[in-house]
Amino acid sequence: MDKQTQTELEAAAFRRLLQHLDSRKDVQNIELMNLAGFCRNCLSKWYMAAAEEKGLEVDYDQAREIVYGMPYSEWKEKHQKPATPEQLAEFEKKQS
Repeated sequence: MDKQTQTELEAAAFRRLLQHLDSRKDVQNIELMNLAGFCRNCLSKWYMAAAEEKGLEVDYDQAREIVYGMPYSEWKEKHQKPATPEQLAEFEKKQS
């Protein structure tokens, strides 16, 4: 497989991941962190870092808007629920 095709497939997979996450707004970031070790905010940071590697300036808010499909403050207001004590305990355990 040539590099261009690989890049196109990777980009398509990333777009599909974003679509999937968008369709699962019920899945909270803390649940993703606890189960998979990454969340939507991690994807935003990786996107921002990839832009920087290419010499492009994308700030964290811009990257989060790309990943969340809307401004983060709007997503948070509409979809984010408070973490349960159990979720927080699991998160803390995995951070150690």
